[in-house]
Amino acid sequence: MKEEAESAQISRRQLVRYAGVGATLVAASPLIGGGPAFAHDNDDDKGNQHGNSRDRVWRAGDHHIHSEYSGEFDTSTNPPTFHKGADAVYPIVTNAIMAKNFGLTWAMCTDHGGPTHSKVNLEQAYPDLLRSRKLVPEVLQFWGMEFDTPAQDHHTLMIPHHEDEAKQLFELESRFNKYDAFPTDPGRDTEAKMIEFLKVARSMRQKPLVIGHHASRSASGFGVYGQDTPREFRNGNNVAPEIYVGFEGAPGHQAGPLNGGARGGYGNYPTHGGFDQMTAKVGGLWDSLLGEGRRWWITATSDSHVHWTRGGSDFWPGEYSKTYVYARQDYADIMDGLRNGRIWVTTGDLITSLDLTAKSQGREAATGETVTLSRRNRTDVEIEIKFRPLSGKNGNGDRPEVRRVDLIVGQITGPNANLDADTNPTTKVVARFGPRDWRKQGSDYVIRHTLRNVEADTYARVRGTSTDEAEPLADGRESPWSDLWFYSNPVFVHVR
Repeated sequence: MKEEAESAQISRRQLVRYAGVGATLVAASPLIGGGPAFAHDNDDDKGNQHGNSRDRVWRAGDHHIHSEYSGEFDTSTNPPTFHKGADAVYPIVTNAIMAKNFGLTWAMCTDHGGPTHSKVNLEQAYPDLLRSRKLVPEVLQFWGMEFDTPAQDHHTLMIPHHEDEAKQLFELESRFNKYDAFPTDPGRDTEAKMIEFLKVARSMRQKPLVIGHHASRSASGFGVYGQDTPREFRNGNNVAPEIYVGFEGAPGHQAGPLNGGARGGYGNYPTHGGFDQMTAKVGGLWDSLLGEGRRWWITATSDSHVHWTRGGSDFWPGEYSKTYVYARQDYADIMDGLRNGRIWVTTGDLITSLDLTAKSQGREAATGETVTLSRRNRTDVEIEIKFRPLSGKNGNGDRPEVRRVDLIVGQITGPNANLDADTNPTTKVVARFGPRDWRKQGSDYVIRHTLRNVEADTYARVRGTSTDEAEPLADGRESPWSDLWFYSNPVFVHVR
């Protein structure tokens, strides 16, 4: 039986070779072999749930994937004529096949806009998405786009799954995408238009999500930002805190060095360990936002356009970067997890599960949650970190090992009057743990640490690495497979 099962599988190498060459017949094949779609879905993990989180487990996904509908427009005609496959080349279903193969259970098509692209999405791309959902039902496939954001760089615009999802995207793209108007309307490329967009999105019954892409790709130096600035993130989050919820901690295009390019396509100032400077610097912009009490989350995506084996700078969805969300396998709960920070991210499948909890006074909270304490009682906080290493091999055929885990803690001091602030001086690495510091518990490793006398509002987050770098160094042209990291989103402690 085992031999029959093995012979029925299409290998990953075959999939890489087949993908993008038609691919629809391959998509329909029952022989596709998928990797582990989620963690913590085993009998020995029952009861390991957060609060009333029945049937929730860590589910891997990717909210930034391009298809052949990231194309080009011939503007010599009126209306412009759209041509598929100019920027990204794979059919929507191909991306879904590869997402499934590399262990994802949810994914999102995010194509570029352009003059009248809203109509292309509605009339051409959306019907293909519906077909892909039928062909690859194991992967929940969200609808949305890579929003050409007014006054900023690209963002995910994720539409909730509902009967009128296509109409909802059409409304938002046609009204607010800065390149959708023909002829071009300069009035669309302003921060005021971005704020108007967020207000309209906020008023909708089905509320979308907005997440920044490659936030520092246009930065000219460390702390010298480009299209995306701290002020814009704050202003947008102030207007729609349940919609504008974060940015990519690890941008896509991570395979760039395999073809002589930069990780993430960050040609001006590099990523650090594959992560954007806004995330990678302890006490930097991300910590500055968290220190205001903002619920601002990080994700990791492929930004897949063209696979590196075909001359591109990309990995397949899930091949290298994964965003894990603690959710049930349904559209609404995955979106709820993204909205509320039940998220951790990894590159190179360094780990397959990560639980971070804070406990005190008989109460506890997990990633994205808040534990509320009374200052009249003892306010020591027990931090527990539980992670699961990869049991097999990753997309490069490696079995990576975690060499160190860092616990990072910062204070929450409230809104900053300086909208351009990008530091939180209270944020520190309070403890570093090596293999001698964690203990085995079933398939997991567990670390415990006590924060003594927590007297102010605080957050804690975790990162880990396969390297010996105390802090993630600026990236050169090293193989991304040799420089792996994982990051949790924070757990919060409120002292009243």
